[in-house]
Amino acid sequence: MSDVDVRPPAAAAGTADAADEPSGLRGVIAAVTGRMRGGDLGVAPVVAGLIVIWTVMQILNPVFLSSDNLSNLTMEMVPVGVISLGVVFMLLVGQIDLSVGSLSGVAAAVTAVLFVDQGFNPWLAVLAAVALACLIGWVYAQVFNRFGVPSFVITLAGLLGFLGLQLHVLGPKGAINLPFDSRLVTFAQLDFVPPWLAYTLVVLAAAALYGTGHAHASARRKAGLSATSERVLVLRSVAVLAGLVLAVWYLNRDRGVGWMFVFFLVLVLVAHYVLTRTKYGKAVYAVGGNVEAARRAGINVRTIYTSAFVICTTLAAIGGILAAARLAAANQSTGSGDVNLNAIAAAVIGGTSLFGGRGGAWASLLGILVIQSISNGLTLLNLDSSYRFMVTGVVLMLAVALDSVARRSRASAGRA
Repeated sequence: MSDVDVRPPAAAAGTADAADEPSGLRGVIAAVTGRMRGGDLGVAPVVAGLIVIWTVMQILNPVFLSSDNLSNLTMEMVPVGVISLGVVFMLLVGQIDLSVGSLSGVAAAVTAVLFVDQGFNPWLAVLAAVALACLIGWVYAQVFNRFGVPSFVITLAGLLGFLGLQLHVLGPKGAINLPFDSRLVTFAQLDFVPPWLAYTLVVLAAAALYGTGHAHASARRKAGLSATSERVLVLRSVAVLAGLVLAVWYLNRDRGVGWMFVFFLVLVLVAHYVLTRTKYGKAVYAVGGNVEAARRAGINVRTIYTSAFVICTTLAAIGGILAAARLAAANQSTGSGDVNLNAIAAAVIGGTSLFGGRGGAWASLLGILVIQSISNGLTLLNLDSSYRFMVTGVVLMLAVALDSVARRSRASAGRA
């Protein structure tokens, strides 16, 4: 497979370059510095931007970094964040889905109608809506694979069609309220992780980070390749543990960590593992990097495209259902407005390339955290949505420009 690099980018994978994995702390620093000089910036620009945004918002309003506000922030970001995670898969294969917003609205409407009007069990209603989204993704893929219609056109047609379908499903009422005591609503609004369990999950996460890193390093050593040293693995895990303990402690000063946010984190972790530790993930990066080379390497390109469409539409449906549960209602505005654009913008701002083949699951989390921080901070300042749109637009433009510059740098360094 010399024609294409199927390895996920180091920044997205959270590991060093597979060809020259560092063996010590100095090696890690040298490798990171070398990748950044070669145009592989990873999450550094996003983290730097997030620090700037939080600093400015905190100076303008001291309430911004309060545990109460941050707890709300983590819950508010989840619905669009889940949708954005699906967009990441589409961007990684070099395609786009413009219908995720309207599709999320349809899923919310179907769930509400089945649950409230038809008396279905809420989880059966959710399952039906998700199954419908899977079917829609499969249909998208067939049109794309068999007829060669660009994904931009297919999903733009879907955007318009599903806006109409959402209005039709909701009927003349235009809105359906979800019972406040239903599990859907309590999960999205009131369910928080007990402190003892939150700390337990943090310890398990740090242990899992070390365990997976140790297993990966051992496999590389057995293959005669350089690998991350035990000292670096331990330091990395301890740093993550300390950061997560501090975050959980601070959030527990108010309501704590919401189960809905934990659900989002689990989705991100699963997607990260799939993209960085499986043959399927390598195939996704290969198709996004060079589709013809991937085809010649024996990868079933059509299957990869189909899976990306289905994953994207499925996560869009889940995000829409969570949004409805968060508001305790499904109405004509669910999934409309800036949901579509924010989901796509979050993936791009988080570091997923519009050119395909670069990025990762963490992009959805980081990107939506940036967007939601801007929205939340401006709301605290009592500024209207016009400022939020303008600021988000500037951030998105900067992210795309940075991606373009980094892409040219990688090309000049022979790493494109």
